[in-house]
Amino acid sequence: MSEFSMELNEDQLQVLRWVHDFAENAERPAGREWDAREETPWPIIEEAARIGLYSFDFVANCFADPTGLLLSLVNEEMAWGDAGIALAILGSTLGVAGIVAAGTPEQVAEWAPRCFGQAGDVRLAALCVSDADAGLNAASVGTRAVYDRTRDAWTLNGTKARITNGGIADVHVVVASVDPDVGAHGQASFVVPPKTPGLSMGHKLTKTGIRACHTAEVILRDVTLPGACLLGGKDRLDERISRARDGRQARSSAAMVTFEAILPTVAAQAVGIARAAYEHVLEDAKGHTARGKPILERNTVAFKLVDMRTRTDAARLLYLKAASMAMTGKPFTAGEGAMAKIFADETAVFVTEQSVQTLDACRCSPDCPLERWHRDSLAHVSFEGSSEVHRLRIARAMFGSPTRQRSES
Repeated sequence: MSEFSMELNEDQLQVLRWVHDFAENAERPAGREWDAREETPWPIIEEAARIGLYSFDFVANCFADPTGLLLSLVNEEMAWGDAGIALAILGSTLGVAGIVAAGTPEQVAEWAPRCFGQAGDVRLAALCVSDADAGLNAASVGTRAVYDRTRDAWTLNGTKARITNGGIADVHVVVASVDPDVGAHGQASFVVPPKTPGLSMGHKLTKTGIRACHTAEVILRDVTLPGACLLGGKDRLDERISRARDGRQARSSAAMVTFEAILPTVAAQAVGIARAAYEHVLEDAKGHTARGKPILERNTVAFKLVDMRTRTDAARLLYLKAASMAMTGKPFTAGEGAMAKIFADETAVFVTEQSVQTLDACRCSPDCPLERWHRDSLAHVSFEGSSEVHRLRIARAMFGSPTRQRSES
């Protein structure tokens, strides 16, 4: 098992340069427009598909990176360009993560490519975990799945909330409770194919920030699925439930495996927002003077920039460590994934807020990207669980209940 290292090889650096170029030239100039429109930026997603950035092959290569760092670093670069557009492009990866975490190799081969489609025929995927009445705790799932043995079919009922690409995706990966008595061990993940009767979009959220990314409820009313749509298969699910009922150590549920595994990438997006704000203010400060002296010589400004850079770099270290642990199968014994998420979110809010304060009113108008980035940072705090939920997870991990990244299938 290799030790954690941040040293990137030339292949990784080349990928990051390519992604940065797209973020700088395609995302950044369009950020303001799509934020105002509050619509999915289809032309930019299609351009990403044309160059291969939005594709299963690219995501598979990132997942296969032996260091575990590349996918998170890609997320940071994309969010540096524009967080809303980045999540609109990267949102399908969440669905893929759910399929990879829970599915058999045959299911992964069948469904993961369909989450993206291909250039000229772009498709979307959604990962549906949070329930409308369960807050932001992924372990609490009210959506029910009932099995009909005579037909080898499942019926799903419930309402999912705050779902990226919810209702407009071609492939929905839905986490439902099969046996509520055993909690998270009684949950299962299902693939809902395109145009399945009973699945519909509910209320579309109007968000503070990250507005270019579609977020909505997903309503499931008597959604009937063949047995083959249960990711991992029924034998594996029955075995896990049986072990949990008997009080034996049970494998982690696919929902919780997925939830933990994606936290480093979500943290990386917040770091991208923070880095964009810090770099913008730094460049602005270099070109301005006060009382005949560069404002960078004023301690009040210099110290703010020092704090911004320090926190941003520290947040990056936390998510890189968590990403490396997830890839190498090390348990999050202190809730490292949640730590990365909390610190990155709070760093993004701090850095964007300090950035707005550092620029005077004339240079920080509604047209200035800092206003949008600050709203993005505030919206990002609630993504994939609130800080309070993650602090609870960290406390449980610290006091002897580690959460693992990979199911023991």
